[in-house]
Amino acid sequence: MKSGIRASRRAEGRWTWRTGAFFAALCVLVPASAIAAGVSRADREIEERLRAHIQILASDDFDGREPGTDGEAKTLRYLAKQWFDIGLVSGTNDPGNEWFAPVTVIAHEPQAGTARFLRKGYRATIAPKDVLVFTSGKRALVRNAPMLFVGRARSQDFTRNELAGRIAVVLDGDTPDSVRQNDLLAMGASAVLTVLDGERTLDEVAARRRRSGYALSDESLGGDLEAFIGKATMETLLKGTGQSLAELEEAAGRDDFTPVVLDLTASLEASTDETTIRTHNLIGKLPGRNRQAGAVLFVAHWDHFGECGEPPAEDVICNGAVDNASGVAAMTEVARRLAKGPPLDRDVYFLATTAEELGLLGAHAFAESPPMPLERIVAAFNIDSVAIAPRRTPFAIVGRGMTGLDPEIAKVAKAEGFKLRDNDDANEYVKRQDGWALLQHDIPAVMVTTAYGDIERMRAFFDGDYHRPGDDLSHPIELGGASDDVKMLTALGRWYGDTRRVPVAAPGSRAKR
Repeated sequence: MKSGIRASRRAEGRWTWRTGAFFAALCVLVPASAIAAGVSRADREIEERLRAHIQILASDDFDGREPGTDGEAKTLRYLAKQWFDIGLVSGTNDPGNEWFAPVTVIAHEPQAGTARFLRKGYRATIAPKDVLVFTSGKRALVRNAPMLFVGRARSQDFTRNELAGRIAVVLDGDTPDSVRQNDLLAMGASAVLTVLDGERTLDEVAARRRRSGYALSDESLGGDLEAFIGKATMETLLKGTGQSLAELEEAAGRDDFTPVVLDLTASLEASTDETTIRTHNLIGKLPGRNRQAGAVLFVAHWDHFGECGEPPAEDVICNGAVDNASGVAAMTEVARRLAKGPPLDRDVYFLATTAEELGLLGAHAFAESPPMPLERIVAAFNIDSVAIAPRRTPFAIVGRGMTGLDPEIAKVAKAEGFKLRDNDDANEYVKRQDGWALLQHDIPAVMVTTAYGDIERMRAFFDGDYHRPGDDLSHPIELGGASDDVKMLTALGRWYGDTRRVPVAAPGSRAKR
């Protein structure tokens, strides 16, 4: 991205803004239905501000906010101006990259994959379409490696010597397990060949795995190989070896099962095309009075999918109004309310992440190169897709029971007059949001939101406009619950920003592993 993305001008806080029409959206009126419902003036103001942000961020002019595009530049300029005007300062703590923390993402698109098998030293003829081979690296190759049948076992059932230099052959079954394949590769297997003996088909695997994959540029991607083969094709390969797939499957189900060396070897090769995407996290900060007391973190991802509709459809832009223009809008209004209040003891950071839709990559990048030591973060609150539930919907905690934050959240909810769900239903979605990435780095992170307080409404969104061009403002958007979210999150910011409420190094507040 060009250096012109830096929108802040330190002297006098002036901004270059080419698209003046955006500001017209700031005058959007609140629907008469909200007034008729007896909503307070303060609540109407929150909804008005949220709607104005969403109308700008989810407009066609932002083209779906795809990382590495002009839509990103417009998004970050808009948000940075809002934060600057509110009174935040840069939170990168990096004079060379104020406000905008660079994140480099590598896109991998599978290109070619081949497999050749030898049965007792002789070529076994298999049609190329009957085997799929993939690598997460640019190119990977294994030549004439022996094949070791491990069934449904995991890496901890073997020593590195047993797996080293061999292709581990695993059964897919009815519950596919990518973790098992990754563990086997990490333990030294040259490759993993999955036999699709369950409901999954080769076509389904191909449709999923041939999409582009994404990773941070500094992640180790090197050369791992994964292959997939149908059950009938595997049975054909084993003919004449004295081994049958049925016997191997039966053996794999016994408690005394041990790996079986097959009378087969394989040469596997795969390659991918790599594309570099240069994108950014936006980090602002509300400085606290005691810099040694730790920090509170608010997070919301700004990115979406750009143009994702299929021609000849008239609407091809995935605007992402709910997901997640509503989340960054809510975070911006939390920042506004906290900035207007008395100074807090702790620093409060506001993080708008990139590449959440590509695998929570912006959140991982933040945690791997943070602007402050991670152990200083006493609480992190993710904000994602909040424009779902109506006002006064009970709050749910996504990540309930996974940190030490729950008791204090309950105190704040009671003090603010909000109801809090006492079940773990929302945890079904914990791995689908940036808070999960932060938890992997031992940061105590949760979502506290009305959006998951009515789980059926959330599921209806996932089954409807989610990740589709329909997630826009062509139809009414519910902001009652989002307004409650802003108030609750503001109260949480004040609570956790106060060292009298949450003392320094409070026990049990870290993420539970």
